[in-house]
Amino acid sequence: MAVEAKPQLIYDWNIRGGDVREWPRPIEFVDESLRDGLQSPSVIDPPIEAKIELVHLMDRLGVQAVDVGLPGAGPRHAHSCEALVRDIVQSRLRIRPNCACRTLIKDVTPVIEISERLGIPVEACTFIGSSPIRQYAEDWSIERLLRHTEEAVSYGVKHGIPVMYVTEDTTRAHPDTLAKLFKAAIHAGASRLCLCDTVGHVTPRGVEALVRFARDLIDAESADVKLDWHGHNDRGLGVINSIVAVRTGVDRVHGTGIGIGERVGNTPLDQLLVNLRLFGWIKNDLSALGEYCRAISRAVGVSIPINYPIVGSDAFRTGTGVHAAAVIKAMRKGDVWLADLVYSGVPAHWVGLEQKIEIGPMSGESNVIHWLEQHGISADPALIATVFARAKESDRILTDEEIRAVLTAAGISWGATPARPASANPVE
Repeated sequence: MAVEAKPQLIYDWNIRGGDVREWPRPIEFVDESLRDGLQSPSVIDPPIEAKIELVHLMDRLGVQAVDVGLPGAGPRHAHSCEALVRDIVQSRLRIRPNCACRTLIKDVTPVIEISERLGIPVEACTFIGSSPIRQYAEDWSIERLLRHTEEAVSYGVKHGIPVMYVTEDTTRAHPDTLAKLFKAAIHAGASRLCLCDTVGHVTPRGVEALVRFARDLIDAESADVKLDWHGHNDRGLGVINSIVAVRTGVDRVHGTGIGIGERVGNTPLDQLLVNLRLFGWIKNDLSALGEYCRAISRAVGVSIPINYPIVGSDAFRTGTGVHAAAVIKAMRKGDVWLADLVYSGVPAHWVGLEQKIEIGPMSGESNVIHWLEQHGISADPALIATVFARAKESDRILTDEEIRAVLTAAGISWGATPARPASANPVE
């Protein structure tokens, strides 16, 4: 079946609005699912085998870096971090490891030790609060922040590991404070600065202003320093803010699988990847995205909502007659691309999924005909009418068992049908 895109069939107002179809420089990603994501109060900390599976799926999706944890939090955390880094080395994955650290030498030391034992650079992500509200609550002075910044960053650099300097709550921090902290980190040898929307405060306009501020400062320092963006989703702006951050000038963006994380979670990395692929800004193979999201769900014990974008059970599922008729006609043309996009904004085949036609009270006869044909049953007019009448009596989508009962009553003998999506998306 053909999958070739046919842009002449879609008038793209996004392009007319100013979006560009190709991005001039590489966009990188950090998957924070195994560190920031596990700060959600509702998740479980998965066993190491599940974490390893997830790192391999991240690698398949073309994610460049994974936060394997905070080894300074204790022996159990340090052991998990080292096991993940060891597997990355032994499995020869492309993905690179990093570790979260407070801006304390005792937190950076375990990262250095893991790096030296396993013979791979492990990036230290040294974080410190930067906003006045945090400083006031913690009784921190700017002098203390600067001292910790200089000590931790220079210590990591001296021991040969890359250091990213992370200002927590950057989006509520004063520019004078940020300027002092950023310059101190740059002069101490940091290879990256990370701007954090720690409590999901910022709007897209604020993202633009902050990224430009940071870029101007880096340029003024003539520094070869990359810029990261780390967003949270408290206002539901995680994805759009990350897109704006990329458009305005960051080199790398962070996120978590299915948006897990503290409070309402982090930027959903899965949604961000799909959007950037749709823009044409990345070319990552996302065929494992559904598998990745389901694996996250299983590993941490969090269900995927049925209406979750792209991988929710209803994302590519319809029981509506008009919609289904268009999809079915596209399918009969033998064109996957057409069937995917005639009533959807995301190509299901990109993420290893497909369109599903259901039978329910909003269906037309085409839904019934398609369903029967898919199950190798002759679409006899009397049988179509019988199933259709049963659907119109229902207050929801018919289950396999209910359709089987209609067919049995009509004297049709047939085998078991393939599994159909449930009304919810359980943790598997």
